Amino acid sequence: MDTTPRILVINPGSTSTKIAVYKNGDVVFLKTIRHSVEELSQFKRISDQYEFRKNIIYNELKNAEIRLDLIRIVVGRGGIVKPIASGVYRVNETMKRDLIEAKRGEHASNLGALIADDIARQLPSAEAFIADPVVVDELEPIARYSGHPLFERVSLFHALNQKAIARAHAKSLMRRYEDMDLIVAHLGGGISVGVHHKGRVIDVNQALDGDGPISPERSGTLPVGELLKMAFSGKYTYEEMKSMVVGKGGLYAYTGLNDAYEVEKAAQAGDKRCYEVMEAMAYQIAKEIGAFSTVLKGDVDAILLTGGMANSKWFCNLIIERIHKIAPVYVYPGEDEMKALAENGALILNGEIEPKEYV
Repeated sequence: MDTTPRILVINPGSTSTKIAVYKNGDVVFLKTIRHSVEELSQFKRISDQYEFRKNIIYNELKNAEIRLDLIRIVVGRGGIVKPIASGVYRVNETMKRDLIEAKRGEHASNLGALIADDIARQLPSAEAFIADPVVVDELEPIARYSGHPLFERVSLFHALNQKAIARAHAKSLMRRYEDMDLIVAHLGGGISVGVHHKGRVIDVNQALDGDGPISPERSGTLPVGELLKMAFSGKYTYEEMKSMVVGKGGLYAYTGLNDAYEVEKAAQAGDKRCYEVMEAMAYQIAKEIGAFSTVLKGDVDAILLTGGMANSKWFCNLIIERIHKIAPVYVYPGEDEMKALAENGALILNGEIEPKEYV
């Protein structure tokens, strides 16, 4: 009888919950559970969805005849907790309290640790963890300066995917991630460009609120003076202004489309507006990469392009033609959050690292 330990991965999204079971690095079960608007509308807060989603996960595992007694590690997608260093963290009471109170923001990923902990408690030999949440903060003190002491720059970015891709790239060269200087650009619904210096992301644009390059739904860094005039014109509410920055900005604001693939198709079909906007987005990403190369004083081992939009060779080439003289450019299309979480869980399972404590 196969008694190989398993790793259960839980990744809650706004309208879905992804679960997977891994054995020896291979996925043996993968399921995306969709949640309708009607199902979720009955809950006032995201944390209220906890029992609902947990029960569905249990049912899916039961229906798939997954042996729960073999699960040793349960890894949940990390939510918006306190700023923490990169790593794998054991879920504890302090973390759960912060996620339930959601003082730093409500997000579906907040449910990851809560559900992982509950499931682990019901199993005979399992522990619950999170890995590299969006709040990973390794910024250098100088990178926190904005221009006014009331506005400190903070670290909010695609830490999980950026770290996973950076480590994978280093491994492909038989080098240590901690010995390399990299620039990693995550190209998705949000865009984050991070400076990875010897294993730490010492500077990165705040991708959650749309700082940096424009993206499919985010406006990116806007002209401050014009933004202030519009905000105090009396024509717009805070919510309307917020949606201009995040949700209805970027590609959507210019084209009415929030899917980069659809905008690219229109551009290739001859739509000049769509072509110009895609070119502008590539231009801004390249400019951000170029600016961040100065953080490393021009000594960049490689530039890595990843995320959903990295599947487009045409779009990547628009970026590469502007940055290829800075450093070698490598493209890692897509993002596999489930695999990245499982790999972090395997480090704990195999005793390669010690879990960190959230305080």
